[in-house]
Amino acid sequence: MEDAVVSAATGAMGPVMGKLVALLGDEYRRLRSIHTEIKTLTRELETIDAFLENMAEAEEPNPQDKAWMKEVRELSYDVEDNLDEFMARVVADKSSKPEGLVDNIKIKLKRLKARHEIAKAIEDLKKHAIEVSQRNKRYRDHAISNTSRSPKIVDPRALAIFEDVSKLVGVDGPKKELLQRLADDQQQTKLVAIVGFGGLGKTTIANQVYQELKGQFEYRAFLSVSRNPDIVNVMSNIYGQLNHGYSGGGTENLQTLIAKILEFLQNKRYLIVVDDIWKVDDWNAIKCAFPRTSPGSKIISTTRINDVAESCCSSFSGHIYNLRPLNMMQSRQLLYTRLFNSEEKCPSDLKEIADQILQKCDGLPLAIVAISGVLAHKASKKDKWNQVKDSIGRALRNSSVEAMVNIIALSYLDLPRHLKTCLLYLSIFPEDHIIEKENLIKRWVGEGFICKESSRTMYESGEIYFNDLINRSLIQPTGIDGKCSEVKSCRVHDTVHDFIVSKAVDENFVTVIGVPGVNHDPQMKVRRLSLQNNGEIPACLIVSNARSLHVFGRNAKIPSVSQFGLLRVMDFEDCWQLKDYDLAGIGNLLHLKYLRLKHTGALKALPEELARLQELQIDIDGSVYEMEFPEAFQRLVCNVALYLNGHNKVPDETASVQRLRVLEGLSVYLQSVEFLKGLGQLKNLRRLGMVLIYYHCGRDWEANLKQAQSSVCELGKAGLESLHLYIDEEVVEIFEMDSWFSVPPYALRELVIEGKSVTRVPTWMASLDNLEKLHLRIYKMPEEEVKILGGLPSLRHLCIEWADFDYDGMFDDPPMEVVEAAVRKAMEDHPNRPTLVWTTEWDPLPSFLQLRS
Repeated sequence: MEDAVVSAATGAMGPVMGKLVALLGDEYRRLRSIHTEIKTLTRELETIDAFLENMAEAEEPNPQDKAWMKEVRELSYDVEDNLDEFMARVVADKSSKPEGLVDNIKIKLKRLKARHEIAKAIEDLKKHAIEVSQRNKRYRDHAISNTSRSPKIVDPRALAIFEDVSKLVGVDGPKKELLQRLADDQQQTKLVAIVGFGGLGKTTIANQVYQELKGQFEYRAFLSVSRNPDIVNVMSNIYGQLNHGYSGGGTENLQTLIAKILEFLQNKRYLIVVDDIWKVDDWNAIKCAFPRTSPGSKIISTTRINDVAESCCSSFSGHIYNLRPLNMMQSRQLLYTRLFNSEEKCPSDLKEIADQILQKCDGLPLAIVAISGVLAHKASKKDKWNQVKDSIGRALRNSSVEAMVNIIALSYLDLPRHLKTCLLYLSIFPEDHIIEKENLIKRWVGEGFICKESSRTMYESGEIYFNDLINRSLIQPTGIDGKCSEVKSCRVHDTVHDFIVSKAVDENFVTVIGVPGVNHDPQMKVRRLSLQNNGEIPACLIVSNARSLHVFGRNAKIPSVSQFGLLRVMDFEDCWQLKDYDLAGIGNLLHLKYLRLKHTGALKALPEELARLQELQIDIDGSVYEMEFPEAFQRLVCNVALYLNGHNKVPDETASVQRLRVLEGLSVYLQSVEFLKGLGQLKNLRRLGMVLIYYHCGRDWEANLKQAQSSVCELGKAGLESLHLYIDEEVVEIFEMDSWFSVPPYALRELVIEGKSVTRVPTWMASLDNLEKLHLRIYKMPEEEVKILGGLPSLRHLCIEWADFDYDGMFDDPPMEVVEAAVRKAMEDHPNRPTLVWTTEWDPLPSFLQLRS
């Protein structure tokens, strides 16, 4: 049931009512004396919950209703906090084993005290709830009728729809002009500054030009600066994209990074897009890293501010390109393509009202895309479209920005409750932040935003939520795995981000510290805290009730976790200042569900007390090679995921972490044989990504490879679900895929083999009844191997990289065209009609590293 989840509209009402019902059960039979109070409180909260749901559908509640809604949401959080503390103590008491009479008496007294405390808390909460209801009795006269909603499912055209947007109506002309300006002079570095207000599509057009040119440049980078950037992080990002061997150190200062980039780019042709620059000072720092005398090099910048564009151009004798809104014909084309796939398919009775809606969008692609997301979920009926038109507002054409915000507000109001919550939650991220889908969904789960369903896991439900937000064009895909057309990451457009931050802060759903212009109410209890830039928690702020803590960047002041007794989610990203002592007391966070440490290089050891938390998911992304795993981690009951960068040795004791579920980016050559041997004993490992690249360092590479092969075979027997191998061409001579599995890995759902090397379809693959995603680099495929692919019953996605060798046809038997046709026919005849990607290109980096960078 959706009622059982935390939401932006109703706070923690759903979980609270579920827990109150639990208190009436046998497990808490000693609370029978207050059953009447519990039932009264439950009934009162049910009434309040129904009102909150109804008011959440109102377009603009009056100030008194808004104040009351906030008050009862805060009440719901306080109730759940009290219940959670009591239930945690009950669980702890049950696990206590008294040693002797005195100890037994102490435990019984503690239990008696806890029962008295919860009884008093229930009584107080009941009184509070009744007072709140009586003070606001008039809500019964104003409650709006509750409307039913049909369940949302993933739109199978989600990615196709976005691809249409990425090609964008009106892009061809600007793209052609920009390419011409960049091609004018090949003797020096060329720069074009794209300028225009938010929502015009500056980033999209810059990306289109980047995609057109990037194949001509070995050294290239695309990055967003945003309104309040950490310039050191920006420069580190640039250097990491240009130099794939650089993994970031966290200790370099700005001058060092600029010097490194400048030296690296000397006498090299480069292509760089610097997106979303807001300040001249920021550009003045960034430009110092780019050589001005690199013939054929190109820089594209985007900005909303003319002074910034002029500064960019004066630095490199560049051109300013003023981006214009779409005309009415282009606006129609964009709207109709998104809704009906072509202009001809628009019903004739809707064309006039569509024009009226488009007039209010003022030619802004973002506004048209946002309104199409609303119309797509309405029946193609004139009255429904008229309602949308009237909801946008009147007399807004004097301000394009105001019109666009109004349209975004309408898109938000049209969302079902669970999607409103998930969208508002994105306000925790800094502007222009690349948000990894997997991490985001784990945060949603930890926060309690996703309801349990018998037919799918909570993560799978989260993927549906994520895809639905993409369908509605409220988030933008940024990282797409081209092998299976799966979106791996997203970003939020600046204007949408401004809207959700404003709304989340206003409703006390999120508290943001460290962002200029975003203020907090010191009288309100913090529920979710985001620390950004050089943010530091003010002494007056009440953080003890916070449910999640999110810290971004090396300049934020790390708070002591002992202040946060009720945390469900804790995430540190790019926090090189995080030290071991900052996590002291983390074992007392009994409600913690999800902990992520990404790029926290100064953290040398994980605290042993983490082993006490039984429902915790730990993700460690980067810098694992410097981190110690305590012996207590062998007894972990929570799950652990490690994401490496393919360049580092992992501590041998990592192979003793039996709850390791994910291990990606593991360089086989750099590990010890002992570690690789222990790898095969990780029976809970479900996802493994390995890099098999030979380094000419004189080590016994073949011993490592054979041990890795043996361990992978053992993991296949234990239930490995995803195997990703990146194989260098020098490894292929001793890499026989047919011999890797003596027993087929029957549980395997995903198999990716990529790199410079080539392989054949192994015979054991015919037994993989659960395989859904397959990616192979192939140089030859006889008819019997095509039949193996066509016979995989669960296959959904197939990618073939054809190794197009030029060896006088020695591998051309049968020719590639014949094989491709046979494979396509096999996929068309397959019951699942799997998607097929056929390419002769290869990636210089493993896709799991590209998508996480």
